[in-house]
Amino acid sequence: MANVRNLKKDINYVLGDIIEAVYIWEYANTDKDTKQSDAIIDEAIETFDELIAKVNAKNVEDPKAHFKAINQELETRGRALIEKINKLG
Repeated sequence: MANVRNLKKDINYVLGDIIEAVYIWEYANTDKDTKQSDAIIDEAIETFDELIAKVNAKNVEDPKAHFKAINQELETRGRALIEKINKLG
């Protein structure tokens, strides 16, 4: 992990791209219900807030392991959101 700033950028870019993908799906499928896609956007925003809060946590025993775990969680939750986008009707 290079630094905290890069981790924050990664979180922003990954979740921003996921939200953008949902908007593209909604634009391409204007005839379909957007309740599921809106839920994905809400989940992405919630994930962003949670991960940034973890990055900003001050009392961490092992910072290197802490940031590595956050990076892994970003990857796991990001993949889950992408799978949900792929399953949209």
